[in-house]
Amino acid sequence: MRTTLFIIDAVVDLALGFFLVFSPVKVLELLGLPLEAPPFYAVILGGVLIGIGIALLFEACNGHRRVNGLGLGGAMIINLFAALTLAALLISGRMFIPLRGYLILLGLTFFLLLLCGVELLVSRPEHGQSSRKTDG
Repeated sequence: MRTTLFIIDAVVDLALGFFLVFSPVKVLELLGLPLEAPPFYAVILGGVLIGIGIALLFEACNGHRRVNGLGLGGAMIINLFAALTLAALLISGRMFIPLRGYLILLGLTFFLLLLCGVELLVSRPEHGQSSRKTDG
């Protein structure tokens, strides 16, 4: 039952996330929410929802252990998709913001990617440890 709930939640998050990233204005109109130009927050929310959906699928596939929460791997996936979405917005030229705002968002993108790298390093199992005992 737990895996099924993860999958249902993931499908909903992924679907809404993809619609918000690729058709934000239509989704906002359909939901009767206020429109913004450009739909910056809707697109960022979509990227985060995609990350959450993938993290939920990851948890559903690795759900044999009884751990509460998505853990560091889930946080890494969410941060990665938030950073990738933000980077895509910055590169696309769809945002008309002052240079200061652009630089702050660019800094946030790099910070999230750096955080993903650290989370990846911390979450990896130790490699290269010898199982051989040494005298000494």
